[in-house]
This record gives sequence, structure tokens and C-alpha cells, in this order.
Amino acid sequence: MENRKHNRGSWVIGGMTILGLGIGFIFLQSSPLLFVASLLIGLGAGIVMASLMV
Repeated sequence: MENRKHNRGSWVIGGMTILGLGIGFIFLQSSPLLFVASLLIGLGAGIVMASLMV
């Protein structure tokens, strides 16, 4: 059972990073810094959500 909890956490981190990447592509033409910021926000949100899933 422990592997399943760890596996779900990695899926959340990856999914939120991909979500941040997708949102970043929307802002890419207006500002490249918003692209990087949205990617980092997605990664951070995934890490926070994964830690709360314990």
C-alpha cells in the first residue's frame, strides 16, 4: 500500500507541472517570464498537494 501512496504523489507533481506548462504557453507571447513563473507555480502546487495527500 505504501507504494501506491508514493506513486499518487508523483502523479500529482507531474500533472501540476504539465498544467503549469500549458498555462505558461498561453502567456508565452505576452511575457516569457510569465511562462517560467507559471511552470514554477505548477511545480510548487504539485509538491504541496503531494505532501498533503499523506
